[in-house]
Amino acid sequence: MLKIGKLDSEVLQRIVIDKISYRRPEVKTRAGVGEDCAVIDYGEYECVISTDPITASVNDIGRLAIHISCNDIASNGIEPLGITLAVLLPDGTTREDVKNIMAQAGEAAEAIGVEIIGGHTEVTPAVNQPVIVSTAFGRGVAGESAPSTQMQPGDWILMTKSAGLEGTGIIASDKASELEGILTEEEMNHAKELLNQVSVVKEGIAAGKVGTSGMHDVTEGGILGAVWELCHLEGMGCEVWEDQVAIDPVTVKIAAHYGIDPLRLISSGSMIIMASDERKDAIVKAVEAEGISISCIGRIRPAEEGVIIKRISGETCEITPPEADELYKVV
Repeated sequence: MLKIGKLDSEVLQRIVIDKISYRRPEVKTRAGVGEDCAVIDYGEYECVISTDPITASVNDIGRLAIHISCNDIASNGIEPLGITLAVLLPDGTTREDVKNIMAQAGEAAEAIGVEIIGGHTEVTPAVNQPVIVSTAFGRGVAGESAPSTQMQPGDWILMTKSAGLEGTGIIASDKASELEGILTEEEMNHAKELLNQVSVVKEGIAAGKVGTSGMHDVTEGGILGAVWELCHLEGMGCEVWEDQVAIDPVTVKIAAHYGIDPLRLISSGSMIIMASDERKDAIVKAVEAEGISISCIGRIRPAEEGVIIKRISGETCEITPPEADELYKVV
């Protein structure tokens, strides 16, 4: 029986991706483990497309549905321009519920300059809480999108913002009553406000203009899952330095309370950026110019050196493939 959450990488490859046999010549980037977007050739231009669901959040589902797919487009260094939403709602949903969801979605879309161009909305007994599947579209000049196929040993691993950002916000929002007495009122408000940082469009476009060796927005599986997926995609190894990974103190506190690993906690709002020696400083400068924090958390190594993390304790451990996100242990 499959576990709750995103399929693990080996199962995804074997029973999903390996079953896709037909190929169109117009498809430049197609389905693959760790691949955020498809890229389609339109001659002078290329269309960048990504689909993602929101299944583990209730109170903030409208805005997260916009950001999660648009973040994927930004991970290719491309500006998202349109998005569709398939909204599935449980029996008992009210008009006010739908109004609140779409108000969130509308505000989030306007904030990053993307238009909601269509979709589908229905109430169905097939779900017991709201589920939204969003598909975002971006357009770039042919060859402009940034693939993850340029990684080389020696490249730097950069990370924006902090680990577990989205998961912290979701837990604080959906489990507020459980956290009374654990977090102060100020900490609770701060945790919820982290959801205002879940877009990576600004840093994705800024870094893309400089030129990266690959980018990956951090979703299910957290920081370590994102790094593993990029290395797996390119057949590379890496060393991540735990003491350099930024983690908000309130994330540390929530993770300790629930016994979860913040480095494996969903973190839309954080972008992993691979940078060559020549472009590292320029990428950092471009991202910081957008008012976004960025840190260097490791380096790419040859595949034979493995995908590893050097813990604060000094211990070196293998980074394993992402499994069900730590968020599902809580919500």
